[in-house]
Amino acid sequence: MEKSEGIERENGSKEEKQSFKDGSICGYDSLHRLLSSNLKPEIFQEVSQLLLGLNCGRSLETVVLPESAKALSSKHDFDLQAFCFSADKELLREPRVVRVGLIQNSIALPPTAPYLDQKKAIFEKLRPIIDAAGASGVNILCLQEAWMMPFAFCTREKRWCEFAEPVNGESTQYLQEFASKFNMVIVSPILERDVNHGETIWNTAVIIGNHGNIIGKHRKNHIPRVGDFNESTYYMEGNTGHPIFETAYGKIAVNICYGRHHPLNWLAFGLNGAEIVFNPSATVGELSEPMWPIEVILYPISYFIRTQRIPLSK
Repeated sequence: MEKSEGIERENGSKEEKQSFKDGSICGYDSLHRLLSSNLKPEIFQEVSQLLLGLNCGRSLETVVLPESAKALSSKHDFDLQAFCFSADKELLREPRVVRVGLIQNSIALPPTAPYLDQKKAIFEKLRPIIDAAGASGVNILCLQEAWMMPFAFCTREKRWCEFAEPVNGESTQYLQEFASKFNMVIVSPILERDVNHGETIWNTAVIIGNHGNIIGKHRKNHIPRVGDFNESTYYMEGNTGHPIFETAYGKIAVNICYGRHHPLNWLAFGLNGAEIVFNPSATVGELSEPMWPIEVILYPISYFIRTQRIPLSK
């Protein structure tokens, strides 16, 4: 989160100037806390159901996190929250609890900085956040779409393809250490360079196993062509179908960003056996964000989990 420089009236005069260390809006360190503090309980529950899901008709329970994770959050100035989502109990099987973590982060350096410096800065910014996830007992961690670079696919500037890397490249190697250290599966969405097939560029999610092994990959199978926003400047639709990845904590799939607008995409992952489907995403409120509570009721999946990039990566 970025620091607030002040609040201005419509006439341009500053009503007040304040800078919150925690990067909050109007003094609150998260949207959840802002809404819970300013809405009536019954209205807040309705809003939470739109944002977070029905949760079997019950309010979400917060999860108490270890002090070591809270200390990392405080020291490195990032928000940390945890909730428990309910499920209907089965009669013949014991419940299986999976702890899932999602990371949403801004870029660490301006996009005018040297590319290598930008990438290294993102790595360092995420290090304490991933450590906090590990300390919190996360079983499966999902990063945001193209986490290892600014989200530049709206610019049509081909130079951003320099960030592309092989599936087993620098970003994967960086995360493999965390996966092994914390016995954690990691979903790593990257800009892929397929060095074995003419250096073709893809929007790809790499699945890293809890022992640091690469389980597989999935390439984004629907891309937006909305007005001037056309991701085919960089990559085309993927060729991996609707794969399911067997992990130590369940069968997972990844429906990357724009694929969420296609109900049959979710259906295919469900029919193929997915128990949890991740949706690493990058969008803005004016484009498709309002569609989320409408589309979500169409998804034939028990658990679907979304991580949304901070708009414009700023």
